[in-house]
This record gives sequence, structure tokens and C-alpha cells, in this order.
Amino acid sequence: MSVYSMTGYAAVQSNTAGSPAETDSVADTSARLGVEIRSVNSRFLDLAFRLPDELRQAEPALRELLTAKLKRGKVELRVSLDSNSASNLRAPSSVTLQRLGSLEDSIKSWLPHASALSVADVLRIATNEDKKPHDYSEELLKLSKKALKELLAAREREGTRLKQMLQDRTGQLRALSALAVPMVPKLVEQQKSRFLERWKEAMALSDSATLPEIAQDRALTEATAFAIRIDVAEEITRLASHLDEIDRLLESGGELGKRLDFLIQELHREANTLGSKSASLELTRISVDMKVLIEQIREQVQNIE
Repeated sequence: MSVYSMTGYAAVQSNTAGSPAETDSVADTSARLGVEIRSVNSRFLDLAFRLPDELRQAEPALRELLTAKLKRGKVELRVSLDSNSASNLRAPSSVTLQRLGSLEDSIKSWLPHASALSVADVLRIATNEDKKPHDYSEELLKLSKKALKELLAAREREGTRLKQMLQDRTGQLRALSALAVPMVPKLVEQQKSRFLERWKEAMALSDSATLPEIAQDRALTEATAFAIRIDVAEEITRLASHLDEIDRLLESGGELGKRLDFLIQELHREANTLGSKSASLELTRISVDMKVLIEQIREQVQNIE
């Protein structure tokens, strides 16, 4: 399965047409239906719909369509319906004009000061009366499926880019871990030598023949305690295990954002422990570099579904 980002955008448009009726009434003959879907990262699936009033009844079907394919993200679906009324303009029928004239006379008999109908008023009333409402449900659902398909493709492309970036960062973390492993034995040996030198200097004025052996035993004890204190083998092992799991999840794909987020927390914990046990500037630098990489991974994981 692919890795999907929660960030994506898709927009599609379609011309719809209704067939004219055989009577004086006529349906909308030209309209442009548009569907736009945009999504950003979110902890859960958060859907928002922006629909014209005449298409509000389609929201349940659109919600079902999105929830079937999307699992996480803040998603907004916006629908536009632009009718080309100028192309539908036609002369009112004689029946319509007679009805309007009769109604106007009736109104003026009761309201003599009422304004007379203008030509624009007559055309507007006649056009709205002649139009039959067109059911766009089928066209809208079909267009929304196309937009959703394009959105998923965009999220998949972005997910592929994120996967490559994350694999690059995990590779760098492995390289830093490899640098840290041989440092601990060297630091223990150096510390052992320092202990021996200090004990020899402290006992230099004594003539006892057993003192050098005591000094050596004491140095070995101190070196052992030091080795235990700075041993980061366990942290390196756990860090490698977490990196293996991240790589496995990236290869398997699917819904992995929340699991990756948990693993990033574990990586950060191991890097912090490694830094707290650091006994040299080089180990400290490695710990800091690890934290920078882990933070970069964390920021990008927030965008994965």
C-alpha cells in the first residue's frame, strides 16, 4: 500500500444541460457545476461542506463518499453552481404576459400607489416562472467522485515524497548511531588511564610495594563504574529497533500516521538519554544531531494519514 499525505487539493468542473420541455416551460439549458476539495493535516477526520442552497440535500451522500476513502485530515468540499441566465433569456409567452397584466391591474385596484412593473421585472418573473428546477444530484455525485480520485492521487504523490524524506532521515540516524557505538569503549579506556595516573601521582611519595597494585585495582573499579554510567548500548539498540519499525511501516503503507507519531516520541526519548550519558563533546554533538533529525521527522509525520 502507498503512503498518503493529509495535504492535497483537487478541482473539477462540468457543464450540465437540461432538455427543454415541449410546453411553454423550459429547464435550465446551461450551467457550470464545480467541485473543489482541499485537505490539510488533522488528528481526526474533520469534514466541512460549502454547498449552494439548491444542492444542500446532497450533503449526506457526499459525506458518505468522503468517509469511505479518507481516514484523517481536515477536508473541505466546496460546490459552485453558475447558471448562464443570459443564454436562457427568451421572450415571455403571451399567456404569461396576460397573467402579469391581470395581476398588476388587480393589485393597483387595491394599491393605487404601487409601482408599475418594469421590463426587467417582467423578464425576471417570466424567466423564473418558465424554468423547471434541474436535479443536479447525479451530476454532483459523479463529479465529486472524480474530484476525490484526483485528491487521493495528489495525497499519494505527496505521501511518496514524505516517505523518501523520512527514509533519508532514518538513514542519517543509523549513521550517527554507528559513529556512537565505538566511542564508549575508547572513553572507558581513556578514563581508566586517567584514574591510574591520578593514583600513581597520589602514591608517588609512598614506599609501599603494594600501593601500585591497590592503585590499579582502584582504577579498574572506578573505570568499571564509569563504563556502566556512560554505557549507551541499550539506547542504541532500542533506537535501531525503532528505526527498523519506522522503515517497515513506510514500506507497508496504509494508515500509519499515529503509529509513526508514537515511534518518534520513543526516538526522542532515546536521543535524550544518550545525550544525558554523554561523556565527550563528540557524543554530545551526535545526540544534538539526532534530535535535529528526529524533529524534522516529527514535523513531516504530522502530515501523514
